[in-house]
Amino acid sequence: MTKKHKISDSDLMTIYMDYVVEHQFKPYSIEDFAQIHQFDEAVFYAYFTSFKDLEKAIYNMLFKNSLVILKQSQEYHSFSNKDKLLSMYYTFFENLALNQEFVKLNLKGFENQWKALSIFSKFKVSFVAFIDELNLETISLNVETIETIQKKTIKESAWIQLLFTMKFWLDDTSKDFEKTDIFIEKSINTSMELIDTKSLHNIIDLAKFLYKEKVN
Repeated sequence: MTKKHKISDSDLMTIYMDYVVEHQFKPYSIEDFAQIHQFDEAVFYAYFTSFKDLEKAIYNMLFKNSLVILKQSQEYHSFSNKDKLLSMYYTFFENLALNQEFVKLNLKGFENQWKALSIFSKFKVSFVAFIDELNLETISLNVETIETIQKKTIKESAWIQLLFTMKFWLDDTSKDFEKTDIFIEKSINTSMELIDTKSLHNIIDLAKFLYKEKVN
């Protein structure tokens, strides 16, 4: 890139990700990063306050791009809530797989510290908005306060479930992340049945799968 080229926020995200993959570490400073890619520091600060701020935007971008792809499909809009959620998971994790070198390098050392991952803050806002769009039904108790708590609990539980799936994906060494696909299907089936019927069938199925993975 040259100074004559107008650099967008998505350009900065792309060249940052490429830099991390190529060098296996982050740039030493924003000044060095700008000099290497021949643009003024002010261009970076026009979009981001720091590398961490840029990383927050990257994960949000990966998720939002997945939703754009989904919503371009006419079939998606006729899907049930469960199928919309499954489609989002599969598309998002395909997107992660396409960028796995960067993601795994970027998250290295954080695998067991999910609460500390503030770089997911923007991503979480977008994900929770998606869950809101689905308008998942709760068990009717005819008590407004309790049902409000239920909806909030569903959103937080859905977010924790996504983080747990990302952790599983990071550890998955199966071909084309086949085990992650199985885990996604079983965990979504379980969570949706808990909301709708509180059935134990899928809980047992998921537990068997996780036990088998742990033993192996």
